[in-house]
Amino acid sequence: MTQRQRLTILGSTGSVGTSTLDVVARHPDRFEVFALTAHGKVDELAAQCARWRPKFAAMPGAEAARALREKLRAEGVPTEVLQGPQALCELAAHADVDAVMAAIVGAAGLAPCLAAARAGKRLLLANKEALVVGGALFMKAVRDGGATLLPIDSEHSAIFQCLPEDRSTWGQRIDHIVLTASGGPFRDRDPATLAGITPDQACAHPNWVMGRKISVDSATMMNKALEVIEARWLFDLAPEQVRVVIHPQSIIHSMVVCRDASVLAQLGTPDMRVPIAYGLSFPERIVSGAASLDFTSLSALTFVPAERERFPGLFLAWDALRGPEGGAAVLNAANEVAVAAFLAERIGYLDIHRINAATVAAVHPALPLEPSLDDLLALDEAARAHARQLVQGCAR
Repeated sequence: MTQRQRLTILGSTGSVGTSTLDVVARHPDRFEVFALTAHGKVDELAAQCARWRPKFAAMPGAEAARALREKLRAEGVPTEVLQGPQALCELAAHADVDAVMAAIVGAAGLAPCLAAARAGKRLLLANKEALVVGGALFMKAVRDGGATLLPIDSEHSAIFQCLPEDRSTWGQRIDHIVLTASGGPFRDRDPATLAGITPDQACAHPNWVMGRKISVDSATMMNKALEVIEARWLFDLAPEQVRVVIHPQSIIHSMVVCRDASVLAQLGTPDMRVPIAYGLSFPERIVSGAASLDFTSLSALTFVPAERERFPGLFLAWDALRGPEGGAAVLNAANEVAVAAFLAERIGYLDIHRINAATVAAVHPALPLEPSLDDLLALDEAARAHARQLVQGCAR
């Protein structure tokens, strides 16, 4: 590389964002932080700006942006602070940006991801909802914009690493793929005892350090449902070509089963810096900071099927993929509302699946043949409105 890559990190204060900055710090000759964005963590983003001196920072809310601007001014940090959802799109598509780490949680990340794709950026996708909600629209933007799309979720990065760089050969090679799942904190718990689960219990993941929303999704396996949908689009697969198996050790991150019955797997310690470093340096490899895998100290690697009784939400993924376009967007919207209500202790743990399933059954997508972003966002809001009514009905 002859010059440093200039990065915009969307969601820089979350677990993926901070891990990205950790990798960047190990390679000051290769990367330059151009812009950082966060949702509401003013103090954390201010500290990042003081450390990295990006040209821009952005927050979607006016009050948070004002507080950040005042804090940076008081500390003599020259970063210019932007505000509003459009600012995220502008920083993702900025002419001076080479690569975008899309680490915003939820459907809010769709618009800036589309902006980066249409601008032809190297797009490191940690926001699975961009594909879950955007689907065909998002992949068309990637193709039309000439963007380089690199998956950052550990499972999708694993699949990507097992495949050749020539995407045109993927269909000839793949019989199916297997996404591994840790099973979360309740993989061995009697399903009859799950009703009283608290948010803190659901967020206590045994293998990964993650934010609270994705930790709850891991406990319910809704994160894996969303990953099934994401994989369908990333690798252009039929729904039945995407499968899931519980692998409690989180050492094998996912597998490709080839047409000749060979199985290709990517292994490593459960550390998000590995897929982040691969995405930043692709097609090269750079030091990530993660510990190397010590095979001599490994316990047995085990695999068990995902049980519908324990993880009913997982199976909504295939229903959504086989149904009309937009079903995945409805499922994602309902889940965001339900998880937020659970974390606020307004509903119980088992209510999450009830709300998701009931919303999917009630909100029927009626999208045009080639839906726009506005069409998808309108469907997203309709699903959220229905889910919010259901939350009120079962609120504690």
